[in-house]
This record gives sequence, C-alpha cells and structure tokens, in this order.
Amino acid sequence: MLRRSMLFIALTSALSATARADEEQLQPTVQVTASRVAETVDSTLADVSVITRQDIDASLARDAFDLLRLEAGVDLYRTGGAGQQTSLFLRGTNSNQVLVLIDGVRVSSQNTGAFAFEHLPLDTIERIEIVRGPRASYWGSDAIGGVIQIFTRKLEGPRVAASYGSYGDADGSAGIGHWNGSDGYSVQVGLRHVRGFSATNPGICNGPDDPYCIYDPDNDGFRNKNFTGRAAHAIGSQVLSGSLYRSDSTVQFDQGESHVIEQNGGINLEGALGENWNHRLAFGNAREDLRTPVFGTLQLTRRNSLLWQNEFKLDQAQRLVAGLDFVHEKGETRDTYSNTTTYGRTRNNRAVFGGWRGDFGALDSEVSVRHDDNGDFGGATTGSLALGWRFDSHWRAYVNIGRGFRAPTMNELFHPGYGGWFAGNPDLKPEYSRSAEGGLEFTPDANQRFKANVYTTRVSDLIAFTGPQNRAENIAHAKVDGAELEYQFRLDAWSLRANYTWMDARDADADKPLLRRAKNKASAVVERSFGDRWRAGAEVVYASRRDDVGGIELPSYALLNLRAGFRIDDAWSLAARVENLTDRDYELVHGYNTAGRAGYLEVTWQPVR
Repeated sequence: MLRRSMLFIALTSALSATARADEEQLQPTVQVTASRVAETVDSTLADVSVITRQDIDASLARDAFDLLRLEAGVDLYRTGGAGQQTSLFLRGTNSNQVLVLIDGVRVSSQNTGAFAFEHLPLDTIERIEIVRGPRASYWGSDAIGGVIQIFTRKLEGPRVAASYGSYGDADGSAGIGHWNGSDGYSVQVGLRHVRGFSATNPGICNGPDDPYCIYDPDNDGFRNKNFTGRAAHAIGSQVLSGSLYRSDSTVQFDQGESHVIEQNGGINLEGALGENWNHRLAFGNAREDLRTPVFGTLQLTRRNSLLWQNEFKLDQAQRLVAGLDFVHEKGETRDTYSNTTTYGRTRNNRAVFGGWRGDFGALDSEVSVRHDDNGDFGGATTGSLALGWRFDSHWRAYVNIGRGFRAPTMNELFHPGYGGWFAGNPDLKPEYSRSAEGGLEFTPDANQRFKANVYTTRVSDLIAFTGPQNRAENIAHAKVDGAELEYQFRLDAWSLRANYTWMDARDADADKPLLRRAKNKASAVVERSFGDRWRAGAEVVYASRRDDVGGIELPSYALLNLRAGFRIDDAWSLAARVENLTDRDYELVHGYNTAGRAGYLEVTWQPVR
C-alpha cells in the first residue's frame, strides 16, 4: 500500500490540466436544468454535477463507463469489455429507477426500463448533467434516484478525430457546424470497431462439469456507427430547433451477437410570449430495436412525447414553472424463429406539473407537484419541497424532501414468460419512494469548492420476480442511506477534483446489501498544464467490496489511469491515455472479465475559431 501511495504522489505531482487555467471555471458558473429551467449550479436546490465537453476531451475516456465512474454516488457494472451490458446505479437505486434524457427526450427501453449506456459514443456529447435525488415532481416516472441529461454535440467549425489502442479499439468521427447566435447547425458521423477480449472467464461456470456453462474464451467484439445533428433558426421572438441522434451497434457475446439500434429526435419551438412569459413546445420521438438471432428475439420500443412548458416571472424574486406532458409508448417482443409477436402493447401517460421558486435574500425555497395519469395503473401524484440558506458569500446549506415513482415496464406487465416462468403481471402497481437530503457547500474563494451531502431513500412496492414460477409481484422494499463529499481546487496550472461516497443500500425485507453496490467509493483527478501546449493528468478510482449473485463477495479494487495531450498548432492536437496502469485484475460482475493495462492514442484536427 505504501509503494502504491508513493507511486500515486510521484505521478500526480508531475501531471496536468487540459486547458489554460484562465479559460477554466469551477462548476458554479455552469447552467443546468434540474428544475426544467436554466440556473447555475450554485443556485439550484438539488445536488447537481456537470461533465462538460472540455472534461470529456481531457479524459480521453473510451466510453461513458470510464467517464461516469468518476462521479460521486454513481456505481456502474459491466459484463465484459466495450459494448457489453452496462448498468448504472445512482445513489443505490436500480438502473431502471434513473431517468435518462438525450436532448430532453426520454430514451430508456420500455421493455427493460433501462438505458444502454454501453452504446453511447462520447464524441456525440456536448455535456452531461447528473441530478441526484428524486425529481419525479418535475419529470415523472423513473426519476427515483435522479436524472441524467445528455446533450448532444454543438460543433463550431470542422472537426476530424481518429484514435486507436489496445484490444483493437479503433474510433473515428468527422463533423462540421456553424452558429450565429440562435441560428446554426451541427452534424457529425462516427465509427468505432473494437476487437475486444473474452467477456467471460471460467468463474461463470458452476464447476468444471456444468452443462449450462456459457464460457467461451474467444474475443467478444463491438462495432458502432453513429450520427448526431442539431439545427436552430430564430423566427421573431421564437427559436425553432431540432436534433437527431442515432446509434447502430453490433455486440458479440459467447453465444452469438446482438444488433441494437437506438434513435431519438426532437423538434422544439421556444421563446418569449410576453414580457414575463417564456414557453417551450417540444415534440420527441425515441426508438430502440434489439435483435438477438441466437435467441430468436426482437424487442422493440417506440415512444412519442409532446410537452408544453411555461415559465412565468412573477417578480424579481419569484418564478413559476407549469406544463402539460403527454407520452405515447409501445413495447413489443417478437419470436423471429416463428415470425410471431410474443406480445405487443401500447399505453398513454398524461401529466400536469408545476413548480414555484422564490429567492428572498439569504433564503431560497422551491415547491413542485405533478400528477400523472397512466393508461395501465391509473394516477400517481408526486411532490417535493426544498429550502436553501446562504449564511454569507461563502457558505450555503439546503434541504429537500420528495416522492418519486417508477411505472412498471412492458415486460413486467405483459410478457408471457418462458413456459410460464418469469411472466409479467398486468395488475402491478408502480414502485414508490420517499427521499430526504441535506447539503452544505463552502466556497472560500474562486478557486475552491467543497460540497457535502447526506441522504436517505425508502422504496416500497418494488417489483420482484417471485413465487412458484417467479412471476412479477409488488413485494419488495429497499432502503438506502448515504453521504457524499466533493472537493474542487484550482491554482495556476494545477487542478484537483475528488469525491468520496459512503452508501448503505439494503434489501429492507431480508436486511442484506443490494448487489453490486460498493459501500465505500472514491475517485480523484489531478491535472496540470505546461504552458499553452502540453497537458497531462491522472485518475484514481477506488471501490470497496461488493456482494454479487450467489452469495459471492467481489474484492475491493483501485485503478490508476493516466492521460496527456499536446497541441501541435491551432488545428492539430494529440492525446494519449493509459488505463489500469498497474494491470489490476478485478471483477465488476462475478465470472466476467475487465480490461487489463491498456493504452490509446488520438489525433484531432479542429481549427481554433
């Protein structure tokens, strides 16, 4: 341990930041939309963090897994390498209890309830907002653990990038954009091909004579094609805009491969309707096609949404947000062997919501409420209350309480199961949650920020597959208690971002830890710039022991990653990344491999404008 600590100190003392210190700013200046309207991080009454495009470029992370694992309160597991199934737990909640939006459009599958982060190309992203805690009173179903909003890229000028590294990981993208205030466009296309490594290891087998063992030591590769486009045009006081994101992936696994298409798009009209009245009219469409020939299955998700949101400025200290939200969803599963539909269902969800925010000197307050009327289970009403207090220009505290819910997925409601096993239940009720949080922020100067949060969440009517044939039922309960510490620091060419998470996530009925959630987790990113051209940095990630299926305990692990960059001139730049420098052998899921020591190199052409 001492040798590792000395190695870390030696490395971090020599490493760097990604841009000039005078160009970087701490997160309080960043605009976020936790309450559906733009506000700065230091004024919102929720726990929010932002991953900017500059953060993504600096990290040279290969995918969302490597990027999001650095965030407080976020646990991820992946069944193998690039492209393999990735699940995200936010503050201990399940992956289907986190609402994920791309450019404001819901993107989770109606069959599984989760979003496939493994297919999200980082080159398509402008920024990611992570809002921790229940936000159902603004966003509706799924926002029990929080909301992750992904905004697609907004290029200014041409850009071409290509990278290559370990496990035959080749990636490239090209795009162009031009913006003049509210008018402009941006388009980009990308490709990624990864030879990969074996997703599984012999530990997945129940002994050497297990007849159902799926272990196969061949490489499990990943291929992805993607497109991102945005455009906007001002029409008087209104701005008409549109966006389109499409990802087409092929993922290999031990028994075969899956082909996945994910696509979402939206058209928005927004602007002022009066001196103190702004609105947004938004139409969204999302789809997911998941085809697995070896299992003879095709799963389809279709979702159309229509939103009318209004913001009223009541006076200098108060604002009101109110809106109508309509969603039409379709889930379908087909047996491709017989070319028959296993099940196909549609449903509608209508909602009305409102939120009031008041800023009265040192005191901030927010109240919000929403009612959803769902075609499957009826109504669900959620609400939240938040209070904030600024002691002085350096200290701020806030508390909030809220309720959330998750609507059952189409599979949980209607899937006939497999010979009657693991069948859905049309009588299911939503899962409900109650949460409370307290936060304290200290900003001693423009170069430092400290944040501490404590929270508690109770979830009831959890859906579990149980009984003689493991049918879906509302029987389970969960309780999650946790605390998070975050620190940001910048001095001249140096910068530091660090966080620590303590979390106790338990099955409240059996009083056992929930699977694959680390009780202790920490990460740090140390960076330094050397003039205007060179930069370098180090990442450290730690997770404590976790329980896995079958009573297996996964050991703790710590990883050290390095990254560096060099700007050749005003257009060309080079970047490099080394992952798992110490070649640590560890597992995120029992029986599934993770990458060893790996290196990557990227070259980018993007003229400075």
